[in-house]
Amino acid sequence: MTNSTPTSTAPDVPPMPATPPAAAPAAGKTGIRRTLTTLLIGAVAGASIVGGTWYTTSRDNSNSITVDGKPAAPKGTFTLKGDFTLTDGAVDDGIGGCEGSGGYDDIALGTSVTVYDAAGAVIATSALILSEYDETAGTCTYDVSVPGVPGGEDFYQVEISHRGKIQLSAEEAKSGGFSGSLG
Repeated sequence: MTNSTPTSTAPDVPPMPATPPAAAPAAGKTGIRRTLTTLLIGAVAGASIVGGTWYTTSRDNSNSITVDGKPAAPKGTFTLKGDFTLTDGAVDDGIGGCEGSGGYDDIALGTSVTVYDAAGAVIATSALILSEYDETAGTCTYDVSVPGVPGGEDFYQVEISHRGKIQLSAEEAKSGGFSGSLG
């Protein structure tokens, strides 16, 4: 019997390269051209914001009149004031005012108020404000205030929502004499 011992052979290992491999570019590094483009876009955007802010805040407001710190109607205009009462379908809105219900649900705080000139062209707009509910009468009364109505007309027409126009004289319009109702 012969005694044989297994011989171990080492696996073949490739030789080491003569020069190390080149490193891969680091992630996130950008070229100088891309950096300059980004910088330029940022500078233009910043200048636009600063310029827009300057323009907005530097306008000549010398003709502006304020009443209790709020802007008043521009010169040559007036604020049409009055009231509008909903006599049917008025309900408490749960927040201290009222609104319309049923076929009158288009009447609420924020409902459009449109002022027309004598020829029927829209000349000013606003919305119904400050409602008051009269539970006994079942009515809802809104304050109407439309600033910036141009003067010079013989009469004006006012429309609440899409409910038809109410005509009033220039004197009524300027003196706070608007009064309308629905229901």
